[in-house]
Amino acid sequence: MTRLRHALMLAWLVALTPAAAAADMRLQPLPPPAPVNAALAELGRHLFFETRLSGDGSRSCASCHVPDKGFADGQPLSRGYNGTEHFRNAPGLLSVRLKSRLMWDGRLAGGDLTGVVREMVLDAQYMNGEARIVAERIRQIPPLFALWQRAFGAKEVLRGEQAFQAIAEFLRTLDFGAGPVDAALRGEAAALSPLAAEGLRLFTGKAGCVQCHHGPLLSDGKPHRLGVPDHPALAREPLRTISLLRHNAERGLPHPMAERGDVGAYAVSKNPAERGGFITPPLRGLAHSGPYMHNGRLASLEEVVDFHDRGGGPGSVLRPLDLNARERQALVAFLQALSAPLPQVAEPPAYDYGSVGRARR
Repeated sequence: MTRLRHALMLAWLVALTPAAAAADMRLQPLPPPAPVNAALAELGRHLFFETRLSGDGSRSCASCHVPDKGFADGQPLSRGYNGTEHFRNAPGLLSVRLKSRLMWDGRLAGGDLTGVVREMVLDAQYMNGEARIVAERIRQIPPLFALWQRAFGAKEVLRGEQAFQAIAEFLRTLDFGAGPVDAALRGEAAALSPLAAEGLRLFTGKAGCVQCHHGPLLSDGKPHRLGVPDHPALAREPLRTISLLRHNAERGLPHPMAERGDVGAYAVSKNPAERGGFITPPLRGLAHSGPYMHNGRLASLEEVVDFHDRGGGPGSVLRPLDLNARERQALVAFLQALSAPLPQVAEPPAYDYGSVGRARR
């Protein structure tokens, strides 16, 4: 028993050594594609682009997650449902299956993509859908109903929840492509340009970026406070202010109407240390998904590197990096090398309503 206890203690100490910690902070190539149900994913592809899942038939998932923009929308602050505007940047969806936490404040678990889709479709600030109406609209669009029958079987009763499952299955098919950084990680030293290779050395060395940006997505999935200033539109545009205040109230903040800035993960955890903290974003595909940060305050990768080099903004946990101009250029070159060509996703045709008979009860 004494030997066993000694061995366990030794293993525990080894796990706490810098070498073990460094092993957890490696850059990793992307894993193989996820196994998916092809019929369910194909239904999900059609539903991802289908505006009639929203309350008034005007918005789809693709309204804020545009394929040729890395499944983001290219806007500093995203659009809300008609009559609202949102107060954060729309994140990209490529390789979303690999994220441990979702949303900028980390309030949703990455392992529950169906639940995330459900919230986005039903929430009044996003698509303002209703599950029973979603099911009815699928039933009344013959090509979608046929795809649903292929995925679930003709004897199944159509339910709105199945639409959320299908879209989640489609999301599992969306992955970043392998790029020169992946080739370099596999040992192909010539895959990166000399400047990008220098940037990789800085990223994992002097600049210390790897402390928060590691793994296959280059993200630790945790909230950090960088001191990014609020976007001016948050105070200037009433609809965005109202969306923020509603969010604060829904998250159960003690004084939701008094919080006029975005408090980030604090609204979820109520942990004062996480006030102003936001989940570390993945770094793959950056060239396709700007502007950057949770509120799109930084327009270019050069601005992102400069911001980190300064040690972030007021209240930041970052330290200044003291990089020279060449080193900043090298980091930008490395970040650009993380962007492979985007996957091609075909937008389905727009289908007309039709009659498919009385719904079974």
